Amino acid sequence: MRILILGGTAFLSREIAGKAVTAGHDVTCLARGTSAEPPQGAHWVRADRSTGPAAYSEVAGEWDAVVEVARDPEPARQALAGLAEKAGHWTFVSSCSAYADHSLPGAAEDAELLPALAPGETSTPENYGESKVAIEEATRNATNGRAHLCRAGLISGPGDPTDRYGYWPGRFACNSGPVLVPAIGHRPTQVIDVRDLAAWILLAAEEGITGPLNAMGDLVPFAELISASHQASGTNSTIITADEEWLVEQGVNYWSGPESLPLWLPPGHDGFMARSNRNAKAAGMVLRPWRETLAATLDDECSRGLDRPRNAGLSPATERRLVEMLHTGGRA
Repeated sequence: MRILILGGTAFLSREIAGKAVTAGHDVTCLARGTSAEPPQGAHWVRADRSTGPAAYSEVAGEWDAVVEVARDPEPARQALAGLAEKAGHWTFVSSCSAYADHSLPGAAEDAELLPALAPGETSTPENYGESKVAIEEATRNATNGRAHLCRAGLISGPGDPTDRYGYWPGRFACNSGPVLVPAIGHRPTQVIDVRDLAAWILLAAEEGITGPLNAMGDLVPFAELISASHQASGTNSTIITADEEWLVEQGVNYWSGPESLPLWLPPGHDGFMARSNRNAKAAGMVLRPWRETLAATLDDECSRGLDRPRNAGLSPATERRLVEMLHTGGRA
């Protein structure tokens, strides 16, 4: 197959490109390449999509499959206008953030979506879900039923730049004092390995699978993830558990970003990491055992440096301060 990947240099899109090359496909990546390059064996068309429709001039023509990972609706619409008519299959990597309600566990693809970001409105991290919905709508309109709308969940595994999943095995491996965790042991986590997601996207393109499908991992209780992270690290770190209300009072952030406790979700998000992945699995999506993802993530954490600055998690100073507060009269 002739496959065009709009991207191909970072995390998921690079993993897709690599798997496609390994499978023997003729792969072209359209990307700026300012921080990384496509995998060896892929053709690289250097282009900056922010320049507008002209960015696609070198890749105009017929493609068996196109893979789009955009977050901003405007370049996505421009790519569709220039390429969709001659593409046999189109994949748009959307997100479970496109759903309007995150409170209901087990929700499937028929759940209500957010309103689409209006044309001309600037795409920002705050309207990420609305931006993805807008691209879904544009993709449907331009591809006449030839599109796979891959609604991905939290993606992790080797190379994850967000640190949302790798924080936990990496934190235990640091072996630098007590590890502070939120008291949410019974709640689910739901992570899909980037390698499994890339394989699923490629399979769907090869087999012409279309429609919206939730590409989510299987459910793993938070306490089980923490225990496995501790065990895999081989350290004897003490685990300190803190109540959610107390953590909020101390200014600890949910989910991701600086001074956060990753995978800890705010109220009203009981279904955010508990969506149904049944339809994608029935269509051929295969998930490796989650402990394999954890082990590979820990190896990656160690190779990248356990003491490196992180995009998610508590700083060592903040964690020490909070643990000390709990030891001297803080409520936990």
